[in-house]
Amino acid sequence: MRLRQLCLLAVLTIGATAHAEEASNTGAAAPLPSSADAQVTELQQRLKDSERQREELSKQLQRADATRESAQLSRLRQENQRLAQQLKETQGGALTRWLTEQQQWFVTGGAVALIALLCGIFASGGHRRRRQWLN
Repeated sequence: MRLRQLCLLAVLTIGATAHAEEASNTGAAAPLPSSADAQVTELQQRLKDSERQREELSKQLQRADATRESAQLSRLRQENQRLAQQLKETQGGALTRWLTEQQQWFVTGGAVALIALLCGIFASGGHRRRRQWLN
């Protein structure tokens, strides 16, 4: 008999604690006081303001990125033009760089000798005379 009473007492104790916990949980589901409503409204308003500010800042960031990219693009175009001009100058001066100064003088001297030979041939009249040695 004692065992039955002990089991009944345990069941009642467990049931009472469960019922007390339920009662405390349902008390929290009661309507919020007006100060809590005001806080929720204020927090929702702050959330909207924060979202608006975030969107504005993201737009400003995109504009800043665009201006930075356009500045970088203009610098790259200027450098490209400068390098193209430098390439043209280098290719234009490449013919004179093929020959050193000494080689240029040699070529000039050869051209003068060739011109002198041609002038001598044309000055002789184009006919050959047989020359004999005088003894």
